[in-house]
Amino acid sequence: MDNYFNYFTEIEEQFQQCRGGSLLLSALDWALIETWKEAGIPLEAALRGIAAAFARYEKRPSKRKVNSLAYCAQEVLAAAEEMKEAAVGGVRPGSETPKPPGFEAAEIAAFLHRNAQQLDAAKLPERKGISGQALAGETAMTLRELAAVLERKDLPRLEDLERRLTVMEEKLFAVLLAATSDDEIVAVRAEADRAMAPYRRKMPPAQIDQLQKQYVHKRLLEKYGIPRLSLFYL
Repeated sequence: MDNYFNYFTEIEEQFQQCRGGSLLLSALDWALIETWKEAGIPLEAALRGIAAAFARYEKRPSKRKVNSLAYCAQEVLAAAEEMKEAAVGGVRPGSETPKPPGFEAAEIAAFLHRNAQQLDAAKLPERKGISGQALAGETAMTLRELAAVLERKDLPRLEDLERRLTVMEEKLFAVLLAATSDDEIVAVRAEADRAMAPYRRKMPPAQIDQLQKQYVHKRLLEKYGIPRLSLFYL
């Protein structure tokens, strides 16, 4: 994926530039970006789609300010489909994501240490047979081990490290989901439904389902003070 580790920030900047004013992205917006990333939508397609959505918006006779990235969802999916069709037969085997500038071993090691400290301080929910605190402690220890390797060696393949961090975060989220009360999960899902209501017609059902899951994911991690482990948050 182009500009792999700039995915979030470049989409945010494109949206703010096209909107014509700074606007902090909401939890729904960040969750939507994550669904695009996980679906493999290229950064270029996301940027094109956002620009196309605002170009169409400017042609409307009466306009209300666009306050959510979800307004651009249809155009982003359309741009991704166009790029996919245009790229058929044009993929070069063995191509790898270039290493982005500024990602140094020491910088990533410091990021891993910070996340380990946050996990040590986090208070995760507990249920019979489910120990969030134990998993948080194990994860913090693994992060420190990875940091120690980085401090002794050169920078590894970032894609491999990213996959491992993603798996660790998914395990933490699974424990949170299992240990959090049903009432709390229902409340967060209702919050997500309210936030998505104006945009449901602009997104296919599969994307809505994924967006709701990402929203719940983000909210639970925030609630219990668990850091995002992905290098996207470096």
